[in-house]
Amino acid sequence: MIMAQPKYVMNLDKIEQIPEHEREKLKKITEKFVFRVNEYYLSLIDWNNPNDPIRKLVIPNEGELDEYGRWDASDEDTNYVVPGCQHKYETTALLICSEVCGAYCRYCFRKRLFRNDVKEAMSDVEPGIEYIANTPEINNVLLTGGDPLILATKKLRMIIERLREIDHVKIIRIGSKMPVFNPMRIYEDEALLELIREYSTPDNRIYIMAHINHPVEITEEAKKAFKALHDAGAIVVNQTPVLKGINDDPDVLAELLDRLSWAGVTPYYFFINRPVAGNNDFVLTLEKAYNIVEKAKAKTSGLGKRVRLSMSHTSGKIEILAIEDGKAYLKYHQSRDNHYGKFMVLDCPKEATWFDDLPGNEKFWTPPTKKTEEVVSVNSMPDMPEKKKNKVVTS
Repeated sequence: MIMAQPKYVMNLDKIEQIPEHEREKLKKITEKFVFRVNEYYLSLIDWNNPNDPIRKLVIPNEGELDEYGRWDASDEDTNYVVPGCQHKYETTALLICSEVCGAYCRYCFRKRLFRNDVKEAMSDVEPGIEYIANTPEINNVLLTGGDPLILATKKLRMIIERLREIDHVKIIRIGSKMPVFNPMRIYEDEALLELIREYSTPDNRIYIMAHINHPVEITEEAKKAFKALHDAGAIVVNQTPVLKGINDDPDVLAELLDRLSWAGVTPYYFFINRPVAGNNDFVLTLEKAYNIVEKAKAKTSGLGKRVRLSMSHTSGKIEILAIEDGKAYLKYHQSRDNHYGKFMVLDCPKEATWFDDLPGNEKFWTPPTKKTEEVVSVNSMPDMPEKKKNKVVTS
């Protein structure tokens, strides 16, 4: 029986289901990137299935050492206004308040955070909170990282209390995989639920931005976590990239949309997986991702169909409206340059995996410049061959 608050596993030798010769190969990856999982999440893996999706999500793979691509595919280093705080869109700020995750998902677009030579998250969130307090157009704040729910509840309370003292901050969002990775952290922690009850009010809600990638993750334990959050007054929504080898199947995505809707978790975004270094194994072409999502939506209710397929590009969130007859039909759902709703029609080569792969895309946006020099430049990070630094991943 899995105990509440399961133990974390950070050593591949502790996972005897992985053959020893395979563990030896994978240790090269764990020397470079953090490996962290727990007993509960490991119990979701069918070790007899070599293509098990949960296994692919958290167990290292040799493709991670192939560093074609960029460490920061959306140029997040240009969004920092003070250390630990990004301000890309007018009304939204991001507090990078944790560089630690419970689950280190192998596809993570912030994989750069989990190297020892990079420091973006701040143990001191004071500069970011002060910036937000002095910027009245910011009305919602996303706590992200890493995973903010890995923080001690006492630390999380301090952050949320400080944000709730700022009159113009109406929405607080918490990006987390904990509802499905370690549900017990939520429903067993009365102090956390009391914090949400206190600060998620009818006028100013707290939103949990869950990261649920596959229906296998929606267990009875996970549903207990959803219920605890709902009962405490939080709004729970979900976002996931469409990942090759994990959820790139219309039936799988349709089941995910259904089970989320049945559990009262709003399907929010399907994302195109960002082409960061080392995650090419998870990347689909834009055309394939679009067709999979549309087939999945055809199998689900109107509640499931609320989901949007988007790319979180340097220039903004680009919604994919359609890909047909070699053309991509797109619009800016969010925009760094205030081009909200801007409609675009671009040629879409079969091999295109990202907005930058579409001929003529450069007409619609201007490359950003850094707002602060306080962040490590991802293009100066070690161990990335010069010729590979800015090469866009294609499948």
